Amino acid sequence: MIASSPAESPLVSTELAVHASSLGERSSSFRRRLTGVAICHVSSVQRSMDPRAFFRECVPLSAAGLHMSLLAPHGINGLRHRVSLSALPARKNRFLRMLFTPVLLPVLLRQQASLYHLHDPELLPLALLLKYLFGRKVVYDSREDFPAMMANKRYLPVRLRPLFARAVSLIEWLSAHLLDGILTADTSTLRRFARAGHSRKMVFFNFPNLDVFPDPRPTPKPYDLVYRGGISERAGSYLLLDALCLLRDHGRPIKALLLGYFDDPRTELEFRSQVSSRHLIDSIDLRSRMDHSRMAATLAQARVGVCPLQPVPKFMSNLPVKVFEYWACGLPVVASELPPIRPFFRHGEYGLLFKPGDSASLAASAEWLLDHPSEARRMGAAGRAAVVQRFNNRYEVRKLLDFYAHILQ
Repeated sequence: MIASSPAESPLVSTELAVHASSLGERSSSFRRRLTGVAICHVSSVQRSMDPRAFFRECVPLSAAGLHMSLLAPHGINGLRHRVSLSALPARKNRFLRMLFTPVLLPVLLRQQASLYHLHDPELLPLALLLKYLFGRKVVYDSREDFPAMMANKRYLPVRLRPLFARAVSLIEWLSAHLLDGILTADTSTLRRFARAGHSRKMVFFNFPNLDVFPDPRPTPKPYDLVYRGGISERAGSYLLLDALCLLRDHGRPIKALLLGYFDDPRTELEFRSQVSSRHLIDSIDLRSRMDHSRMAATLAQARVGVCPLQPVPKFMSNLPVKVFEYWACGLPVVASELPPIRPFFRHGEYGLLFKPGDSASLAASAEWLLDHPSEARRMGAAGRAAVVQRFNNRYEVRKLLDFYAHILQ
């Protein structure tokens, strides 16, 4: 069935607690059924406090009365925002993590959870053991287009990438037949599972948690542009460098903030070399991953948010989270016109779309917004209003409560 480590901070606000107590009559009934129920989230990949698993799923559900735990290689043990955290060993690649998963079985069973929510494809063999050997309820969160990601992994030999992509696709398809539920982060990914088996299925969009992205406050803007996410050729990072060079050559030097991560050290070395060879060192502030609770304040230091993703298979199906986070911070957005974002993005109302792969169009769009600050502020305010009214985490939490309740009934 388808239904479309800092110290503790006051992230879970009174507002969220009040919201959790007024989710509507139907969800209220489900919530009473779930009060005190233990839900265990597991990831073998996320080495920081993952925005989806922790900030968008575990924290709000804990505020709604569930006992939430998160096991991941985040290096934290203890309670954070009413979520119980347990650190798992970190493994360098998916093959090593898959070999290690049987060792996790007794660790998970000690959680004595009513439902296990697993986030990575290498955990699917473990999911089957939990369900069919120990009779536990298990859901799988296909948060990314993992088969498409396999096709771009540099640690895999080029000739083997299609084989790995097909293998991941097959095991995910089997999980839709064998597990209790499947979640995805976008409708395109859900289509792969829609007719597979009788598991319950749902899209849980990665919309911002408004407690993490509160109303923007006036703040200095030392940066013209900001980009947040993976830094690679497929993510449009080199396209952004081309656009910055064009703007500089037009007499418009830009200061850009890049918040992100690299696939591997070689990718980072190549990108830094490109920044240096293009004489952009003084134009770019390059920072690594940061705690998600600091994301809003950091993004707000820029005037325009940029999403230059290339039309590769992954980005032709996955919805770019960064766009909604920019809007949540009141920023107008310049984004590649790709199919996933098109239904959400109104050209000229929340920002500007440009032809994917066209650095001149990207540069022109960014320059127009910077040259028309009043229009840019209007677009940013409209984007913020859209997030507050529709594109936020609250309705997704209601859906997830219903999803769990139907599986556990």
